[in-house]
Amino acid sequence: MPQLIPIVDPADPRVEPYRDIRERDLVGRRGLFVAEGVVVLEKLVESATHRATSLLIADKRAGALSPLLARLPADTPVYLAAPRVLDAVAGFPLHRGVLAIGQRSADLPADALLGGATPPRDVLLLSGIANHDNMGGIFRNAAAFGVGAVLLDADCCDPLYRKAIRVSVGAALTVPFARLRRDEDALALLARFGVEAVALSPAGATALPAWRPAPRSAVLLGAEGPGLAPTLMARSRTLRIAMAAGFDSLNVATTSGIVLHHLATARAGGA
Repeated sequence: MPQLIPIVDPADPRVEPYRDIRERDLVGRRGLFVAEGVVVLEKLVESATHRATSLLIADKRAGALSPLLARLPADTPVYLAAPRVLDAVAGFPLHRGVLAIGQRSADLPADALLGGATPPRDVLLLSGIANHDNMGGIFRNAAAFGVGAVLLDADCCDPLYRKAIRVSVGAALTVPFARLRRDEDALALLARFGVEAVALSPAGATALPAWRPAPRSAVLLGAEGPGLAPTLMARSRTLRIAMAAGFDSLNVATTSGIVLHHLATARAGGA
């Protein structure tokens, strides 16, 4: 069981990594990230690639969390603070009362992710997804429907930003991902590993129910508004989701859920 360390002063240097969370999230944490809430902490503890370097929790929650805390390495500091101290450190009211600082795993090249010892059957390729809520929702759907990996282009936001992790319910800590270089040809990379690219667009040539996935498939999703680049669309099979007349746009996270459900159903049926 890790040692439980009381914190009574918000200025205590031992909890410096937790100070003014929102402001520091904006400038990046140089290899670290913040996990917030019990469910996210559970995913962090279970993660094979990331690890918790410390915890800061409301003292009244320590007893209920003891089975989870017992799964941490014994040398992981667990700081306990009264809610008012916790809020003062974080810089805002922390209703969940559970924070952890996580250490990122080393970045994995996209080709290593696609061609590893157990290569993923299906992947997501995200282009220009800059909204952390959408990023978190997409990762949550990826985990729910068994997607093996996520590829991010250079314009995507960070899946390990605190809000993205929280919205993903910790899935951003469990679904493997890799970031492409700005000059990297994503579709050529997918083709090299035998992965068929399908791109979602309101103007897609094929209705989603008619799509029968290839043995390995990559679903391409772009940012709301601009969507996917025409150059990507021109080199991919394009799919559309039927909508009511006069409305042709869905939230990108919602789109991912619909498409990935179709993909998972097709796989369950032997596709």
